[in-house]
Amino acid sequence: MKTNSYFFQSFAIVLLAAGAFIGFKQFLPKKIFSEGAPNSKNVLIDSMLLDAVAKDVKATAKDTLINEKIVFDPTLGITFPAEKFEDYKGYQYLISFYEKLYQLETNPESESVRIAYFGDSMTDGDMIVQDLRADYQTKFGGHGVGFVSITSESAASRSSITHQYSGNWKTQSYLNVKRPRSPFGVNGHVFFANDTAHVEWIRFKANNAKFATMLDNPTLFYGRSSNLNGKVDVIIGKDTIVKSLTPNSLVNTLKISSNSVKSFKADFIKADSIPIFGFNFDDGKGVHVDNFSQRGNSGLPISTFNPAVMQAFNSKLGYDLIVLHYGTNVLNYGTKDYTWYDRSMTKTVNHLKECFPGVAILIVSTADKSTKYDLEMKTDSAVVPLTTAQKRYALKTQSGFVNLYTLMGGDGSMVKWVEEEPAKANKDYTHFNHRGAKKIAGLLYEQLNQGYEKYKALRKKRKPAEKKPSDSTGIKKDSVDA
Repeated sequence: MKTNSYFFQSFAIVLLAAGAFIGFKQFLPKKIFSEGAPNSKNVLIDSMLLDAVAKDVKATAKDTLINEKIVFDPTLGITFPAEKFEDYKGYQYLISFYEKLYQLETNPESESVRIAYFGDSMTDGDMIVQDLRADYQTKFGGHGVGFVSITSESAASRSSITHQYSGNWKTQSYLNVKRPRSPFGVNGHVFFANDTAHVEWIRFKANNAKFATMLDNPTLFYGRSSNLNGKVDVIIGKDTIVKSLTPNSLVNTLKISSNSVKSFKADFIKADSIPIFGFNFDDGKGVHVDNFSQRGNSGLPISTFNPAVMQAFNSKLGYDLIVLHYGTNVLNYGTKDYTWYDRSMTKTVNHLKECFPGVAILIVSTADKSTKYDLEMKTDSAVVPLTTAQKRYALKTQSGFVNLYTLMGGDGSMVKWVEEEPAKANKDYTHFNHRGAKKIAGLLYEQLNQGYEKYKALRKKRKPAEKKPSDSTGIKKDSVDA
């Protein structure tokens, strides 16, 4: 009889709980998580984003772009068809990049193309970028993973190269340092080996990644210093080679080996005060893609780049395209008005153009992200407003644009990517897994390649008299609300 008593008591409790929930449901918020700015004390986020949010005056720009036809002026005698803002891709502003690809395709032995891919946690551990790199190298050739920083939060999870380092490196990042003791490198970091008690070291080993089974032409990049005593002990197998550092220029290079190697270790001796940036690995042919990812980055820290230092980097690396893939961290602030971000990133991209004159720029929007509404995961209400703001500053800065949100399926697509079998995204409904990252890289490559094929078709139709480069590479002046 006691069993029946317990059963009826338990059943009554369940009924009471269900009734209470139904009664109070009308008073619960539709969105379970707060839309206010989160407590950033324990969140890795860049300081410039926090400043921008704090200074946000809630001024809403009058959007004059939505119904405008975007008409381009010719570049190199080529003009892409007019576009609507809704479908804007901006292939016109990638013509210099496409021309370099064309020269590489027609003369592969004497040309090369380089891409700098800046991103946040979406590209952590070489995610997305490693697959985009492989896609380009499959078609155009090239070996090597490109530029790799001295230290990295994602080194342990990166599969395209084995990357180990000592824990005593002094690191300054553009994420949280506005005035570094020495200018940041192209990777947004600067490192110092100023531990007098213990040697700072770094070790690289090539894995079995496609087109990166060896460390091709390993080269150290470092900055200017009055310290002329610094050395690097390079250990390859059982051999140790001592190489001197000569930090005379803004950006200096030191070739670790004239040949490709499988692995090496580098010990930095008496190198205190010498800015160390990272190592580059490439064979000098085909396409090379550098991954400059940084968790918590909004893109705004790029505005702290020193133009002279960046131009020095560019003279050695020779970039043809810069990709800015941000937005994940900007979505965390519960706003649907991204005028402040549009305004700040417009200045940032223009500053980047000063740092890398003549280099084409591509803006990749935020992907879909899901948030719980009424106990159901749906596309976050801030995703579309943010992608619109990103499209605005892409257009205003004459940059190409990839709407990653629509490319992956639009509304509700992140839920599908998480819940389908096999899944292509993680249970945080924000980040892709390796399967999803590969898919995203394929989508990015497909859109860029579509533009390239259209460029080649337009190039064939170009009249001889139109081959002279045009000084004007813009859109109708009345079509942009500055």
